[in-house]
Amino acid sequence: MPRPTGRVLTLLELLQSGGTRTMAELADRLGVEGRTVRRYVDQLIDLDVPVESVRGRYGGYRLAPGYRLPPLMLSDDEALAVLLGLVAGRRTGLTTAERTASETASAKIRRVLPKHLARRLDTLLEALAFTDRPGGFDTPDAGVLLTVADAVRHRRPVSIRYTDRDGRRTDRTLHAYGIVAHSGRWYVTGTDARIGEDRTFRLDRIADARTLPGSFEAPAGPGPAERVLSGFAAAEYRHEVALRIHGTVEQIRAHLPAGVATVEEHEPAADRGDPTADQDGAAADQGVAAADQDGAAADQGVAAERWLRVGLRAERLDWLPPLLAALDRPFVIERPAELRALVAAFADRLAAGARRV
Repeated sequence: MPRPTGRVLTLLELLQSGGTRTMAELADRLGVEGRTVRRYVDQLIDLDVPVESVRGRYGGYRLAPGYRLPPLMLSDDEALAVLLGLVAGRRTGLTTAERTASETASAKIRRVLPKHLARRLDTLLEALAFTDRPGGFDTPDAGVLLTVADAVRHRRPVSIRYTDRDGRRTDRTLHAYGIVAHSGRWYVTGTDARIGEDRTFRLDRIADARTLPGSFEAPAGPGPAERVLSGFAAAEYRHEVALRIHGTVEQIRAHLPAGVATVEEHEPAADRGDPTADQDGAAADQGVAAADQDGAAADQGVAAERWLRVGLRAERLDWLPPLLAALDRPFVIERPAELRALVAAFADRLAAGARRV
């Protein structure tokens, strides 16, 4: 059973987490009666910790606003969790400060760790491996990140100075919807007020950010993460690929996530000279028989397979033939012709390998 001193420190930690804590909640968390909680509160007050009593139906105890908390106290498990978070943040690039800040924070915590826990941590770090090597990730400026986050929270326009990938610097006014961490980088997405269109910006390329007067309404529809991924899928690349795949959205997304491809309902071409209409005919005949099966599956709550239009952009095409084979679904390549040739060559290699004894 915890000693009274340990419960008093636990009470302080609960109050430090913010807000008003009810008597019933504190008694339950500490495993004591209400009168014992009052005694612990008196002990904190004797230590010059300004605990306030809040009256009313939802009353309880809280720390006085503006109180400067004593030095941070972490349990062994909490210290280990913080250190692992700092290590993982550095290795994946998702840090919000310079490398030196992360290292000095780690060093400060390590200095106060008991020797036995420090040894266990070192053992863990020696055994821990990451699938991706640490790279030269560009971290956003902490001041810029906090300013943009405040603008997102309060729906305030924000002025940013941005440097694009070609080195061009521009001043923009952004109605920021959200901040997204993706693949080791931080992004902010919103409407560029000058052109009235959605844009996504890398936070590490923003040199200055200032909140402006006014407010705006966030649009309905996809959330910030989906907007960022959709933007990646629609970015300009060397090849524009258009496919039709027979399956479910889930089957396609398992191999082509939202950050890579768009998936839309396919409207079959009527007799209007579509060069792919003949190819669709045979598939459509087979699809009639499958439609009845799909209907039964749909009645049972299972997503029905159907023809879906898939679009993506890529610098190279050589990775697509094995991916389409892994999909194991009927597909039609609308463009480019170069992809058709690559898929045919890939199929020939597979067939040749199957014939070898």
